Amino acid sequence: MIEKMEFISITGPKADIDRVVDQYLSRYEIHLENALAELNTVQNLSPYLQINPYKSLLSRAEELEGLLEPRDVGEATSISLEEAASLVEDLDKKLSGLEEDRKKLEDQLCHTGELLQTMEPFGHLEYDLSSLLNFRFVYCQFGKIPKEYYAKFETYVYDNMDTLFYRCYADDHYIWGFYFCPRAQADRISAVYASMHFQQLDIPRELWGMPEQVRKKLTIQQKDLKESLVTADGQMRNLIESHGARLRAAREKLASQSRNFDVRRLAACTRQKDREVFYILCGWMRAKDAEAFQKDIAEDPNLYCFVESGDSQGHGEPPVKLKNPKVFKPFEMFVRMYGLPSYHEMDPTIFVALTYIVIFGAMFGDAGQGLCLAVGGFLLYRFKKIELAAIIGTAGIFSTIFGLLFGSVFGFEDLIPALWLRPTTAMADVPFLGKLNTVFVAAIGFGMFLILLTMIFHIVNGIRSHSVENIWFDQNAVAGLVFYGSLVAVILLFSTGHTVPAAAVLAVMFGVPLLIIMLKEPLTRLATRQSPAIEGGKVMFFVQSFFELFEVMLSYLSNTLSFIRIGAFAISHASMMEVVLMLAGAEAGTPNWLVIILGNIFVTAMEGLIVGIQVLRLEYYEMFSRFYTGSGKPFKPFLKKEN
Repeated sequence: MIEKMEFISITGPKADIDRVVDQYLSRYEIHLENALAELNTVQNLSPYLQINPYKSLLSRAEELEGLLEPRDVGEATSISLEEAASLVEDLDKKLSGLEEDRKKLEDQLCHTGELLQTMEPFGHLEYDLSSLLNFRFVYCQFGKIPKEYYAKFETYVYDNMDTLFYRCYADDHYIWGFYFCPRAQADRISAVYASMHFQQLDIPRELWGMPEQVRKKLTIQQKDLKESLVTADGQMRNLIESHGARLRAAREKLASQSRNFDVRRLAACTRQKDREVFYILCGWMRAKDAEAFQKDIAEDPNLYCFVESGDSQGHGEPPVKLKNPKVFKPFEMFVRMYGLPSYHEMDPTIFVALTYIVIFGAMFGDAGQGLCLAVGGFLLYRFKKIELAAIIGTAGIFSTIFGLLFGSVFGFEDLIPALWLRPTTAMADVPFLGKLNTVFVAAIGFGMFLILLTMIFHIVNGIRSHSVENIWFDQNAVAGLVFYGSLVAVILLFSTGHTVPAAAVLAVMFGVPLLIIMLKEPLTRLATRQSPAIEGGKVMFFVQSFFELFEVMLSYLSNTLSFIRIGAFAISHASMMEVVLMLAGAEAGTPNWLVIILGNIFVTAMEGLIVGIQVLRLEYYEMFSRFYTGSGKPFKPFLKKEN
C-alpha cells in the first residue's frame, strides 16, 4: 500500500525558524521541497541565505567520536547546544596540545632511530670519534665505496699513495670505512677516492665519542621516547574516554542542529520594504502525521500551517512511501529494484509476494530442500536482517508445500505419496495436441490467469490516473481484456468439451477489440476532444498500426508461452535429482550418502539461484510490463524523526 500524502506549507517569523524545526518538525517525517520552486508564481520571495555555523564543529565532533571504541561509550546523556559546542572546542584544544607534544616525541624518536642506523657501520670501533676526526696532521674521512671499485683501488692505487683505509663494515654492494692521509695531501687524495666512487658520509656530532657509549645512550633515549609516546597516547585516550557519553551526546546534538539549520536551504523568505520578515517551508507529510502536526501547533501563535491533499495538481507528483504488512515487507526490495510506483499507481508488493512464492514453489518443488531453504533463510534474516534471506525463507515454505504435492523429498520420489501429481509422469489429454505433461497445461492456465489479472490492474491504474487510453483502448485495457479473455474462454470451452460460440459471435469478440487496439490513438484523441484525430498521413498511419497490431498479437502469444518455464523447471528439478540418485547408486539399494548430500547441496544452490532469477524475470517482463510504470519518487525525510 502507498501512504496517503498531504502537502503542507509552514510560515512564521524568520527569527523563529530554529525553534519551529527543533520543537516541531524534528518530531515528524517530512519530505521538504524547495519553497522557491514550489511558489514560483509568488512575488517578493528570496532564498534563505545563511551559512551553517555548526558544520565545522560537527565534523570535529565526529572525528573525536571516531577515536572511541564502542565499549568506551556510556549511556547517552542530555546536553544543551552551548554545552555541546563548549565540550567539543575544549576537547579539541586539549587534544591539539597533546597531539603537538606527541608529534615532537615522534620526531625525536625518528631522529634517534636514524642516528642508530647511521652509526651501525662503525659501531664496533673502540676509539673516540671526536679525537679520530680532529687529528692535527692527519686528515680522516668516513664513507662507503662500491665493492668492485674497492678491488681496483687496492690493486692500482692503494700501494702508490700515502693513505690508509680502515674497513668497518661490508654488505653485498658497499664497503664502509675510514681513510687517513696527511692533511697536506688531503685534497689530492680525496680526489682520487672520489674517482673510485667513494661517497663521503658526515658523522653527526651527536655520535662523536666512544661508539659503544653513544649506542647505549641512544638506546636508552629511544626506550624513554617510546614510553613517553605510550604515556601520551594514554593521556589522549583517557581524555576522550572520560567524556565518552557526553561526547556522543554532543555529536548527536550538533548533528541535529546542523541538520535543522540546513532546512534553511529549502526555505524562502518574504520581503516587506526591503526587509525579510517571514520564512516559508513546503513539503510532504503522511496524512496522519500532518493531522498530528496541526494539532501540535494549534496553540502556537507564531506558526501557521496550510495543508493540501496529495491529490491536488498544484505541487506535482507526491513522493511515495510504501506501507505493507510485515510478512510482505521484504518483497518491497523487488519493487524498488524495478522502480517505486507513482503516487496514483497500485502498490504491487503484495501481488509480487504472492505470485513470486507460488511460482518459485512450483518450479522448485522439493519438501526436503524447500525446508532447508526456509530454515536457512529465516535464520539468516533473524541474525543478519537481510531482506533477500526473508524472501528465500518464505519461498522455501512454498517449495516444501509443492514438494509434498509432487511427492518429492531430497530427490526421492518414493518416500511419500504425491498429494497431487508427479511432474515427470503426469499426462493430460489436450484436443488437437494429444497427450501433454499436466504441469505444462497447468502452467499455461496459471499464466493466462495472471495475464488477465494484470490487465485488470492496468485498467485500475488507468482509472486512477484518468487516462482514457489506458482504461479503454490499450492492448492491456478493456479492449485487450475482452480479446484475451474471449480467447481464454474459447480455449477453456473447447478443451473441456463444451460448445464454442458461433462464428459471428467469435468475430465480434475477437475482431472489435483488435480494431479498437489498432485505432487506439485516434479514438483517444476523439474521446479527449483533440484534433486532428489522425496525425500525419492516413495511409502511413494504417500501415504502421497494422504492424503494431501484429506485434501485439505476437506479444500475447509469447507472454502466454513464457509461463511454460514453470512446468519445465518443475520437471527439470525432478530429472536432475534422478541423475544425482543414479550417480549415488540408489537404484542398487545401497546409495552413497555422501554423493546424495553433496548432490542435494549442489542442486539446491544452483537451481535455487536460477529459479529465483527466472521467477523475477516473469514478474518484471510478463506481469509488471502490463500494468506498472515504476516512475515514483521515494519519500525522503529531510529530518530524522526524534522521539
